[in-house]
Amino acid sequence: MLTLIKREIRDNIVYFLGAAILTAILIVITVSVAYNMGRDYGVYAGLSLPVIVILMIGFSGMGVSQMYTDKARKISAFLTALPVSRNQILLARIVTGILAILTVVLPFIITSMALAYLFVPPIPIFSSMIFDIFAVAFLLGFACYCLGLMTGWTASKITPIPGCLVLTFILTSLIIVKGFGSCAKGILTLFIVACLIRTWQKFMSTSL
Repeated sequence: MLTLIKREIRDNIVYFLGAAILTAILIVITVSVAYNMGRDYGVYAGLSLPVIVILMIGFSGMGVSQMYTDKARKISAFLTALPVSRNQILLARIVTGILAILTVVLPFIITSMALAYLFVPPIPIFSSMIFDIFAVAFLLGFACYCLGLMTGWTASKITPIPGCLVLTFILTSLIIVKGFGSCAKGILTLFIVACLIRTWQKFMSTSL
């Protein structure tokens, strides 16, 4: 399993590098606004929102790339000739996707906690808000990634791209409508479970 995960990381290293670069940009913007006491909040929203959308599209693209490239190049067919099961192959991809999402979320959590310690009074509600925001951010990234996995396992060269883009924008807009509360978490969790079940069914039943 560890070998499979290493292979997936190596094959998708460009997504990890892209996530790290975009995360660094978000952190710089966040720190700048924090030191200006939030006076540039409009600028922060204007700069950070496109970066966040690009990240979500990137996570979807990573899922599509893993599954479509696999099918086009018969990677899974080759791997199953080794003592490796389909479940292990799929699980290795999902773990790799989670690691890519954590590449974004963890540094941002650390930065936000540090800024909260420096600038925000020690009120428990702020810690709870930070947890809710990043729980939803992780679920949103994972939902976009699972969407990519589900739509990427197809013989079409065109279908996965527009389908992923449209649904990614819908998922991202969910946060604007529902915020970071339990409703958003519930919807994203159900969407993730549905995508994973469908992906597993297609991956297990379709010819490699």
